[in-house]
Amino acid sequence: MTDLVIRPLVAGEENLFDSMPDPLPQLRQVGYADGVAGGGYRPETTWVALRAGRVVGRAAWVLPPGAIGAPWLERFDLDAEPEVGAELLHAAHQALGGPGLYYAALPAHWRRRPEVRAVVEAPMTAARLAGLVERGERLRCSWTGTPLPASSGRYEFRPPVDAAEINALVARIAEPDVLTGVENALAVGGVDLATDPLAWLGDATEGWRVAVDAGKPVGLAGTAGDGCFPLLAYLGLLDEAARPELLAEAVRVLAAGGAREVIADVDARRVAVLAELERTGFRQLRTRVVFAPADQQE
Repeated sequence: MTDLVIRPLVAGEENLFDSMPDPLPQLRQVGYADGVAGGGYRPETTWVALRAGRVVGRAAWVLPPGAIGAPWLERFDLDAEPEVGAELLHAAHQALGGPGLYYAALPAHWRRRPEVRAVVEAPMTAARLAGLVERGERLRCSWTGTPLPASSGRYEFRPPVDAAEINALVARIAEPDVLTGVENALAVGGVDLATDPLAWLGDATEGWRVAVDAGKPVGLAGTAGDGCFPLLAYLGLLDEAARPELLAEAVRVLAAGGAREVIADVDARRVAVLAELERTGFRQLRTRVVFAPADQQE
């Protein structure tokens, strides 16, 4: 690897980053130049590996303007041996103050697609060689107008009385089913979406619904229709039987506001939740495999 040059970009070199063909063009991702224009990507937090002047590895850390957290690795592509990628990451980590989180974006059902696995094997191996450990996988799903299941009439759905009721119900829900944008909430705002969703979504209650069974709240859903796209931000249950109808009701709230697509994120290990999303008409768009430094607690 004596002919290898590893360095950060300098201002005006956006085209150098983009000179490497996109290995997964089917993924919906923010373009690098657009990310620079928006302030999330910066030359000093973007590194490349060049061999004979050609980009064979690129890594871009992102931190949106105003964020209080540390940059995370958002784009990491490799057209070389895993050892090259590991050397690239080691050099960048030294300059950036140490390794951090890496969210490896992959197409849906990537484990069952040999052509995708062939692309992602090298960068994922490089991440491990650089001291990062796989910590989980989150799936992004999309509803695009599929007819929703009819309500059984068992549950009543109402807006919460106030923010205090939302907070009280959140405190009773040990593990929400759906948390969309949890990574951004933590990295940008320092907010744990699972325990304090209003700190990220705001105090307005119009997009929230409480599922009630025989006078008792059994579930809570929070939507956001005015972000970068309509999304089911939070869904948590006190009675799992309410999951199908609360999920459908949350989508109805967004559809009534004009949403033609609704996004929802779920942990891959939550098989029952994913199955219910799919029964409601959601389809997997992509997945993010989470890597973290080996010494970082889960």
